Amino acid sequence: MKLRVFTEPQQGADYETLLAVAKAAEDLGYEAFFRSDHYVAMGGVSGLPGPTDTWITLGAIARETSRIRLGTLVTSATFRYPGPLAVAVAQVDRMSGGRVDFGLGAGWFEAEHKAYAIPFPSVGERFDRLEEQLEIITGLWATPEGETYSFDGKHYQIVDSPGLPKPAQSPRPPIVIGGKGKKRTPALTAKYADEFNVPFDSVEAVGEQFDIVRAACEAAGRDPNALVYSAAQIVVCGKTDAEIARRAAAVGRDVDELRQNGACGTPDEVAEKLRQFAQIGAERVYLQFLDLADLDHLALVAQEVAPQLA
Repeated sequence: MKLRVFTEPQQGADYETLLAVAKAAEDLGYEAFFRSDHYVAMGGVSGLPGPTDTWITLGAIARETSRIRLGTLVTSATFRYPGPLAVAVAQVDRMSGGRVDFGLGAGWFEAEHKAYAIPFPSVGERFDRLEEQLEIITGLWATPEGETYSFDGKHYQIVDSPGLPKPAQSPRPPIVIGGKGKKRTPALTAKYADEFNVPFDSVEAVGEQFDIVRAACEAAGRDPNALVYSAAQIVVCGKTDAEIARRAAAVGRDVDELRQNGACGTPDEVAEKLRQFAQIGAERVYLQFLDLADLDHLALVAQEVAPQLA
């Protein structure tokens, strides 16, 4: 099982903090550094000093790192037009030497849309727009140089786009789709995704969602084993009860609740929880580190949990 670092910068992290975490993650051997795509803090925190733009941040980090993969869980389709988004992601992929994994979702947090003048249509329309964006972005990237791409959809129309720039990766960066939907999410995953992710749920629920996606792949005539399956879990790890309690308190969570709803405990306990996800088919786990100033936490997991999962 591969371990990836997942951050929530909207909760309060500037670029320098994110860069420090990404560099530490690379040095410690994590497979990837991922971030959320949000503009407003959640859970009553201030979010100071304020949000950082996802793709500007990843472009800068791409030039300061050399090995670690970079990506989003997940970019919101409501925030950007598909053409400029295809340009931005392709550029960051080139800036990184081909290290981008591209997560894209429908968007869900209404408050941030209201806070920054972003339209927030109905859930059905958001998924319609997501589907068109996936078609357009993959179509732009797949268009041979010297040819053009056109698309006539309900929400987006493209006429004779040159489809440039191209990503460094061929045929394109891996696409990550995630969520717990029972119909449209599995169908979109089967058609467009290279990886399917289930965030912050029990082993049993994640396994059930994996099975739904596998069935959707079979219905679409795609080999379910062609997908990478992954989960995301909050992690709070410590060598002692006191250290576990301190790290839980630092992110405003209860230890007993975290043991139930996350990967929490000693390195052995965290490794055992993650092994349960491996047993249901998860090849990767995105570990949500919420206290981004605690780089010793990243080191503990890398040094004492990761070797147990190799």
